[in-house]
Amino acid sequence: MGFLDAILGRSKPVRPDLDQLFALPSAAITLQAAASLVPTGAGSVCFATVEGGAFARIQQDMGELLDGPVTFTQDGLGYTWLEVRHTPDDVAGLVNDLHAVNTSLEESGFGPHLLCSLIGFTDGQGRSVALVYLYKRGTFYPFAPKEGQKRDNSLELEVRAALTDDLRVEQDLGRWFPVWDAPGLT
Repeated sequence: MGFLDAILGRSKPVRPDLDQLFALPSAAITLQAAASLVPTGAGSVCFATVEGGAFARIQQDMGELLDGPVTFTQDGLGYTWLEVRHTPDDVAGLVNDLHAVNTSLEESGFGPHLLCSLIGFTDGQGRSVALVYLYKRGTFYPFAPKEGQKRDNSLELEVRAALTDDLRVEQDLGRWFPVWDAPGLT
């Protein structure tokens, strides 16, 4: 960062650290103990859709590379979601698949198109929460939807407090973007 950047308040962007995803299995244990939230076995990666043969080839390779069933969907904003499912007790396998997807896209030059990854959790009361990894920030945040596109802010803050020692939690609450109806959330 140069002198002019410091004066103008600009900072270097945080480099993505995909290895942060490997902290999720221990975070899942913490969530179960602290908040009775258990993994659903579902996770997903969101990226901006790119046209072209190279990208189509990568999508085909992903289906062959991953252990669990793979589903591609597009949301209302035009982003592509790749959803992977494992058994709820195989968080490590799910994380390996999500890491492989992110790494494959990054190494193929599509890193700037990656937005986030998430893993879903639920409890016996029907509440759900996702741990969302922001690719460009290298941080996690909880997202807990309620009916009517409302958020369960108290659950999100409870999850944040429980995971401060396990994950690099996003400190700027303004970056805790809602991911309504994201595949892998429930």
